[in-house]
Amino acid sequence: MTNLISNSDARRIFLAKQGLSAPPNKALTKAGLLELIHELGFVQVDSIQTVERAHHQILFSRNQTYKREHLTALLEKDGSLFEHWTHDASILPSAFFRYWKHKFRHEEEVIGERWRKWQGEGFEHAFDETFERVTRDGAIMAREIKADGHVSGGWWNWHPNKTALEYFWRTGKFAIAGRSNFQKIYDLVERVIPPEFHEPEVTYEEFVDWACRSALTRLGFATHGEIAAFWDLLSPDEAKAWVNAHRDELIEVLIEPALGGKPRPSWAVPDLLMQDYPGAPPRVRVLSPFDPMIRDRNRTERLFGFFYRIEVFVPEPKREYGYYVFPLLEGDKLIGRIDMKADRKGGSLDVKRLWLEPGVRPSAGRIEKLLAELDRLAKFTGVEQVVLMDGWQG
Repeated sequence: MTNLISNSDARRIFLAKQGLSAPPNKALTKAGLLELIHELGFVQVDSIQTVERAHHQILFSRNQTYKREHLTALLEKDGSLFEHWTHDASILPSAFFRYWKHKFRHEEEVIGERWRKWQGEGFEHAFDETFERVTRDGAIMAREIKADGHVSGGWWNWHPNKTALEYFWRTGKFAIAGRSNFQKIYDLVERVIPPEFHEPEVTYEEFVDWACRSALTRLGFATHGEIAAFWDLLSPDEAKAWVNAHRDELIEVLIEPALGGKPRPSWAVPDLLMQDYPGAPPRVRVLSPFDPMIRDRNRTERLFGFFYRIEVFVPEPKREYGYYVFPLLEGDKLIGRIDMKADRKGGSLDVKRLWLEPGVRPSAGRIEKLLAELDRLAKFTGVEQVVLMDGWQG
């Protein structure tokens, strides 16, 4: 028998899986931070700092005792985390590095051929030269390599030696040893990631099983397409084949959508419905546009009835909301979005505009909760006050 999961239950399950049901002010140790990132699977990295960089805000949204220095130590000193690609550049537990080796092999074949066409003559020599330099002299940044007349603007315009750094990182030969002003510092993998993480090998079958099983664990319920998309390590066909091969270990569930329509068939592990999932705290939280909870925009719309797109690359006259607008989570509902920017020179978090979803009232209690969250975010960002611009409530 197929189990029907109500929309409210589906939201509660997913928010718990996404680390958004735990108390947001329970003291978070460095070990606790590593555990949180392991449970999430990945934390996306992005350079935009309209308020706070994505990885910091994602973690702050889940626990507001989060300390940036703990993340830096786990990445740059302990080797417990590493940076690489899922669907986007992300921070991942180093325990997963062995599975990324299959991605590295695929990237080596695909990217190597693509970049060979871009770079033309001298491609292999420049790459060998770069690898030897890092092996001999240690960690290096791209800006330390002379451009010799080449200009930035994409891999095809980079100097071959600069391209080599990114190539060896993408193919698992180099790792990110740290960042300086958000620019990557590259070094050999074996000098960055501890041997217990970078040495083990897994078979292709083990890799596929881990990629599917770990994705389903973190999603709670999913179609084979959603399983494949979670890590972006597999094709939908590979995930579908895994589901078909493990149907005796899975249950089929029907997920009720937020806005009506037919329930969506999905897969889950049998004990999903036997667990107790606490409700999300009732406070208002500001999410990063790159928060993993809303990464799958279609899933977000189905579960929460919330349509969201980042309008960074939309010409200003065509934007519906703003350049970089933050979703608002209240309990288990996405209630609106807010346009704001941290003015670090002026010491303020400037709130330009609030949009609440249809049917969501700007009650005094709700606005009070929002302002309390903005105060917490301002403090975390390092500014002194929240400034509400004229007309901020529309």
